Amino acid sequence: MTRLLHLIVVFVLIASNAAFAAPCQFDSQGDGRVSAVVDARSLRLDDGREIRLAGVEPTATTKQALTALLVGREVVLRGTDDTPDRYGRQGAILFVGEGDISVQETLLAQGDALVSAEITDKDCAAALMASEAKARRQKKGSWADPSAIKNPESPDDILAGIGRFVVVEGKVLSVRQAGAMTYLNFGRNWTRGFAVTISKRTLPAFESAGIPIKSLENKRIRVRGWIEGNTGPRIDLRLAGQVELLDANEPTGVRP
Repeated sequence: MTRLLHLIVVFVLIASNAAFAAPCQFDSQGDGRVSAVVDARSLRLDDGREIRLAGVEPTATTKQALTALLVGREVVLRGTDDTPDRYGRQGAILFVGEGDISVQETLLAQGDALVSAEITDKDCAAALMASEAKARRQKKGSWADPSAIKNPESPDDILAGIGRFVVVEGKVLSVRQAGAMTYLNFGRNWTRGFAVTISKRTLPAFESAGIPIKSLENKRIRVRGWIEGNTGPRIDLRLAGQVELLDANEPTGVRP
């Protein structure tokens, strides 16, 4: 009986640790010492490997923050795929030493990065979003700038950021389909107003994530992605994580 009780206690402790395990703890993809920060999204290790920070997009302060956090430090690389990108960089979630809070979470919590939505693991994605949300509420880092969240009522302001990764908040006025493309229109002028585009082949991913696209009509949402467009500004949605449905009572980030 004593042995059985002991086994039960051990099982409960293991289950509890699993339940409260830190997020983004993927398989280890190696480790190393950071010798230099190459740019706002990548760094170099002593052995010559170049690492790209997965899950985040940089802001104006990212490179400086990375330099302060990582140069000369031992890091552990974690991820689901260590295949180098076309620039030879290994994408990874980084941890300093034996820490269980990722470098990405730290950057986001300081307001020194934006969530890219490329991480599909639900727990890790939620942790990254929570870190960003905390910095946004506290107006830390880049969120101290009133223009950090773009207003779809000012499409020219959004279009001025063409080629940049931005966050936009607003109300979807209509959902329309044209050929193989679905449009979430934020303005009455479909040509010049801000809109989000979703290709037909991508729609199932949103349905699977519990986001029926048609249901977004007349809803306030937050979207993130790269600005493109020759007339009105556009963000092309490829991942369900690029969309957040906002609560009706949630304060807008457009007007701090």
